[in-house]
Amino acid sequence: MASVYSNMKTKLKKGDLVKVITGKDKGKTGKIISFVPKKNRVIVEGVKIIKKHEKATQTSKGGIIEKEAPIDISNIMLVCPHCNKPTRIASKFLDDGTKVRVCQKCNETI
Repeated sequence: MASVYSNMKTKLKKGDLVKVITGKDKGKTGKIISFVPKKNRVIVEGVKIIKKHEKATQTSKGGIIEKEAPIDISNIMLVCPHCNKPTRIASKFLDDGTKVRVCQKCNETI
């Protein structure tokens, strides 16, 4: 069954600093490592760490490995680099016609 938000366009980008706003890891911050667009999820550095049992192969040793699991996009907010607060993102066009992301709290471009 497909998610209701599977076609939702996100204003976040890879490498953005985000803060978790709900769940077990509430309050943690980290950078976005990758996106899982079909499930509307992102993988954030240092958030939602799981232990995975891997079998040994010729290239890897195997054992219990800790890694990040995907977290839903609705559970994170972008941290503004200027005011250092989690914020919503607006977009506006500059005079030269380029579209930029804008912090809704301090009105600075991100």
